[in-house]
Amino acid sequence: MKFTKVAVLITATLASTSSFVTLASTDSKTSLNMNLRYESVDQDNALKDASALTLSTRLNYKTASYNGFTGVVEFEDSRVIAGQDDYNNTNGMNAGVYSVIADPESTELDQAYVQYSADKFTAKVGRQIITLDGHRFVGHVGWRQDRQTFDAASFMYKGSDKFSASYSYIAKRNRIFAEAKDVDSKDHLLNLSYKTSIGKLVGYAYLLDADNGVDDGLDTFGVSLTGKKDKFSYAAEFATQSNDAADADTNYMMLEGGYNFGKVTAKLGYELLGSDKGVGFATPLATAHKFNGWADQFLGTPGVGLQDVYATLAGKVFGGKFAVTYHDFSADEGSADLGSEIDALFVKGLSKNFKAGMKLASYSAGDAGTGKVDTDKVWLFLSASF
Repeated sequence: MKFTKVAVLITATLASTSSFVTLASTDSKTSLNMNLRYESVDQDNALKDASALTLSTRLNYKTASYNGFTGVVEFEDSRVIAGQDDYNNTNGMNAGVYSVIADPESTELDQAYVQYSADKFTAKVGRQIITLDGHRFVGHVGWRQDRQTFDAASFMYKGSDKFSASYSYIAKRNRIFAEAKDVDSKDHLLNLSYKTSIGKLVGYAYLLDADNGVDDGLDTFGVSLTGKKDKFSYAAEFATQSNDAADADTNYMMLEGGYNFGKVTAKLGYELLGSDKGVGFATPLATAHKFNGWADQFLGTPGVGLQDVYATLAGKVFGGKFAVTYHDFSADEGSADLGSEIDALFVKGLSKNFKAGMKLASYSAGDAGTGKVDTDKVWLFLSASF
């Protein structure tokens, strides 16, 4: 009798497995992304000018859905091309000789997770990308060749067209510097959003804690509103942060307004990352390159804090997309001039699978003693997606 039950169970399991394999082989998806990029850095200091030619390759496999379950496996490789490696890769290569270009060579398991979706609920467990609200606090740092992912369990609930909620527990931060600089953590990310008549209202709590036996908790609580009215767009955000290691409390604030003229959109904004006891407001999980200038002079907030007044023009020209931004930086504590920056970008699709672009950043240092120097960066890139 027991043998019969076992035989029935095995037969049913094999039948289910066979169905899954057949489904996966017919409805699964494989994608390939490659990004060839040249980057140069010229800084007004004793370091030699840096240059790098690197190729990032990502191969992604996603199974078909089976009873609500899907799986994803993705491998990522970043290589120096043609021996063009005159740069500090942040992992010891040419440290103290050349300026930094944060693209070390690496081969990694970029993503590997199982996802379950049913009705309004989705759960995802494993190595995954997590991005929240424009990447200001949590992002994938996708500009770098080795992007950021997380070993995490994530849960999402979409209650209606207006309300959604998400929670993630992060056990490891897989950073952009290859595996040697990944960080074990005990991070909690809670994000709630509701679409109102005037825009999307978001409340969040990001409780970060590197798992290193030190009391270095970083707790951030905030609220934001983003919306559009006719040709106008607007955004406002405020957050408070407590830093256990420094026993400091800082604030964050952002105000932005935009107007669409047709082919061109203009935006004017102000962002404040406050300071307390010589410690600046921190966003360690953010796609920081996206904010406060592409020259990456403020990936970490200075001890005096940072005020960034910026203006952007973006639109379409010559069959491609362009953006130009001007930043004026100053301290939150005191009156130090932290410099200014001009950024520019042009990207054009060459075909269904290929696009090319050029990007530059020119930072002009402010007052002496701020630790900043004039910095110019140039990027040329060619991307392919299949």
